[in-house]
Amino acid sequence: MKTANLSKVLLLLSVFLGFYAVVAQTKQKPNVIIVITDDQGYGDLACTGNPIVKTPHLDKFYNKAVRLTDFHVAPTCAPSRSGLMTGRYANRVGVWHTIGGVSILREKEVTMATIFQNNGYETALFGKWHLGDNYPSRPQDKGFKYALSHGGGGVGQTPDYWNNDYFDDTYFENGVPKKMEGYCTDVWFGEAINYIEKNKDQPFFCYISANAPHLPFNVPKEYYNIYKNEAIPEDMKVFYGMITNVDDNFKRLQDKLKELKLEDNTIIIFMTDNGTATGYQEVNGEMVGYNANMKGIKNSEYEGGHRVPFFISYPAGGISGGRDVNTMLAHLDVLPSLATICNLEMPELDLDGSDISSLLWNKDAVFKRDYLITDSQRVQEPIKWRKSAVMSDKMRLVNGTELYDIATDPGQNNDLATQFPETVTKMRGYYEEWWRSVSTEFNQFPVIIVGSEKENPIILTCHDVHVHDSTIPWNQDYVREAKLNPIGGEFTLEFERDGIYEIEVSRWPFESGLKINEGVAGRKATTYVEAISEGKAMDFKKAVVKIGGWKEEKLVQAEDQSVKFKGNFTKGKTAMSSWFIDNDNNEIGAFYFKLTRISALN
Repeated sequence: MKTANLSKVLLLLSVFLGFYAVVAQTKQKPNVIIVITDDQGYGDLACTGNPIVKTPHLDKFYNKAVRLTDFHVAPTCAPSRSGLMTGRYANRVGVWHTIGGVSILREKEVTMATIFQNNGYETALFGKWHLGDNYPSRPQDKGFKYALSHGGGGVGQTPDYWNNDYFDDTYFENGVPKKMEGYCTDVWFGEAINYIEKNKDQPFFCYISANAPHLPFNVPKEYYNIYKNEAIPEDMKVFYGMITNVDDNFKRLQDKLKELKLEDNTIIIFMTDNGTATGYQEVNGEMVGYNANMKGIKNSEYEGGHRVPFFISYPAGGISGGRDVNTMLAHLDVLPSLATICNLEMPELDLDGSDISSLLWNKDAVFKRDYLITDSQRVQEPIKWRKSAVMSDKMRLVNGTELYDIATDPGQNNDLATQFPETVTKMRGYYEEWWRSVSTEFNQFPVIIVGSEKENPIILTCHDVHVHDSTIPWNQDYVREAKLNPIGGEFTLEFERDGIYEIEVSRWPFESGLKINEGVAGRKATTYVEAISEGKAMDFKKAVVKIGGWKEEKLVQAEDQSVKFKGNFTKGKTAMSSWFIDNDNNEIGAFYFKLTRISALN
């Protein structure tokens, strides 16, 4: 009898302990993984209707996830990323372009990475940041305890490590160059998987931000071969190959989560940053590719420029089931929604996004916002109404003058502005209020801080120079060709401390080892890897630097890899410009700069 009673007690105890374990597990903070790709549009997936591209693993994820079918971002990459990271409009946070010193997130802006870190999460970025390559706007300054990233807006762009081409590149590990082996997308996912395995016993926020399928159109040959016989343009074959490679890596990620028994308690988001760049294009007067019946591609104010896929799964949290949410939503909503789902303690922030978690949990939930705005500026100073869309659940006001009923006219072919003038007036009024709100700091460019112990020396590139005509050599091919770099551009700097500073200027990146006037060989293209331009030899005879009211000129010697200047500078905000003068007295802006605080003022 006593033995039987003991058995019952042990049974009840085991049941209680099992229940306690389940409760403890459900109370554990969920992990969060955001996978975002670059220049892949809504129609660049098989699960959204593309008849050619092969994405079987994302299709499988789509079938079990909650899908936001009317989800919007900015029409280009850095503005989209700034809105995703902050929950605030890109024009409000200083990121309304992809180059020119206005793809830099302002120092005061708080990112979701910082919020996750402040709530006890490990935080990591793998891939593209594109919100500033210098202090105080680098990923490691904005909440990521670990960051492995390329420079600028893509591999091979001007701020990136010299000669990176997607294969066996050198990336920046918390700002320090690190040579890696493998194709770029494989590296981002592989390193993320290693990171997840190391941090599996604590909550983590992992941001996998692939530069693919953004150009240059480089992909392993086996992925090009999948599409080589398709009747589509050659660049589209590589573009689709890059997407299928992302798809295979997404499976690697899911397999690791399953192996580590993390898949149920991990929020996984798949999204893209703007409309397609290459999956829908005109060839001989006809449109080729697939764009889900939408008008416009990347950089467009029409639907195809900013409506993108968004799939989210969190099985342990009841976000699953393969269902659609058809409400108009945006990247601005991701941060406040994750804060609710993950029970994060939030600072006081003036967010533009809304908490949409109820829609993710409950198919019968109701959420209503009056309007949402997106625009594509890509200029030094934003222009009112430029490439803009004011959106409601049903209507789209484009550029302040064209009105479309998106429910009955998804291709935006029938302008209804004259039929519904009251609607146009109301939507224009909303835009006017929005513009007044976001434009208060348009004249305050994000600063790059010089002389801080957090980054000394600091390396700058012409990618971030402010030039009004936007003729900026934003990738290394332009540097090689010595193109698109007129004088007149300025950096917005702030010297953090008084001191004696050394300023080096160069035509080539410092890690290249090339002399200023030296040329360099290029590389021929293959069907699946783009050519690299030949580096043109120059005949620069002088280099000039101007910082505030200080200006100095020096001769360029034959063996110089850079020209060095030295000056005394006091704490505060200023502007810097620099240029070369050739033997014919032509002037061209310098490309690379290194500023080092050597000592305090004498």
